[in-house]
Amino acid sequence: MSDTQQRIDQIVKSSEVVLFMKGTAQFPMCGFSGRAIQVLKACGVSKPATVNVLEDPEIRNGIKEYSNWPTIPQLYVKGEFIGGSDIMMEMYENGELQQVLGTPSA
Repeated sequence: MSDTQQRIDQIVKSSEVVLFMKGTAQFPMCGFSGRAIQVLKACGVSKPATVNVLEDPEIRNGIKEYSNWPTIPQLYVKGEFIGGSDIMMEMYENGELQQVLGTPSA
C-alpha cells in the first residue's frame, strides 16, 4: 500500500463519518459535494469529518483508487465506502442512509 493509500486508510478509519469532497462543509466547491453535505445534515450529521481533495492532489487521485470509484464526493461510514452524492440521495430517499448512519428517519 502506498503512503497516500495508507494516509487515506487512516483518515477513513479515524472517524465514524468521513466525506471526501471538493471544498469544505461550509463552502462546497461543486454541486455534488454541496448536495452530499445537505443529505448528511438532513440525516442529522451536522459535523461530518470532511477532506477537501482540492487541497491535496495525492488524496484527490488516491481516493479514486482506494475506493475503485471514479468520482468525488465519496462517503465512508464506519470505514465502509457508501458511495457518491447520487447514491447518498437515493439511500436517503428510501431510508437506507439513515440506517447506515444510525440516525432517525425524517
